[in-house]
Amino acid sequence: MKGLCFTAILVFTALLLFLSIIPENPLYNVNWALLSALMVGLAILAFFWRFDHTGVTSKEIALIATMASLAAVSRIPFAALMSVQPTTFIVMVTGYVFGARTGFMVGAVAALVSNFFLGQGPWTPWQMFCWGLCGVSAGFLGRKQEEFKLVPFLLLCGFWGYLFGWIMNIWHWLGFVYPLTLKTFAGTYMASFPFDTLHATGNVLFSVFAGRTFYQVLERFKSKLFVCYMNNNTAKSK
Repeated sequence: MKGLCFTAILVFTALLLFLSIIPENPLYNVNWALLSALMVGLAILAFFWRFDHTGVTSKEIALIATMASLAAVSRIPFAALMSVQPTTFIVMVTGYVFGARTGFMVGAVAALVSNFFLGQGPWTPWQMFCWGLCGVSAGFLGRKQEEFKLVPFLLLCGFWGYLFGWIMNIWHWLGFVYPLTLKTFAGTYMASFPFDTLHATGNVLFSVFAGRTFYQVLERFKSKLFVCYMNNNTAKSK
């Protein structure tokens, strides 16, 4: 039943996209920016629903709330600096330590919370999606790693400085650029390159100066979380 509902949301999202390109139906030639935000929002909703039905513990929820709040709050003082903020780094180091699922939740919630201060809009689902994917990719990188591998983490953070902007450019192109042609698409990406470079540079610098420290703190908390989990399971089995 759980898997069926999750699949239904994804199928409905794909159906919206399919109908938007079929002539002579109400969704043909709709506002692509609004439609894309709706589809991304539905995909995020499906993930949230899945997360809510996977037996998550109260300690994991507290961890996600804490790290998402830290990532969100740390974004606000850097709002005046063009594309430079520690949010991406915090989301990714959390995913690196605690896994892809936690990384996605921290990234998505951080984008939603920080935009209450910086401004909500149709870009919010896209930012939630992008920062969530940052956490997911770092979670896959950190799997089976017994220590912090700085160089691979730096490379991934730098790469996401560009990939984040490339994904967000799709929404910007659909919502603010006319006409929608290959020329304007290429122009949008060329115009964003300096901003993406600053984002990537900031990610690398935050990782160099704070990556190992964050990793050690989170790894220590993870160890305590695991001990508490094992003790609770032992007590219940008696």
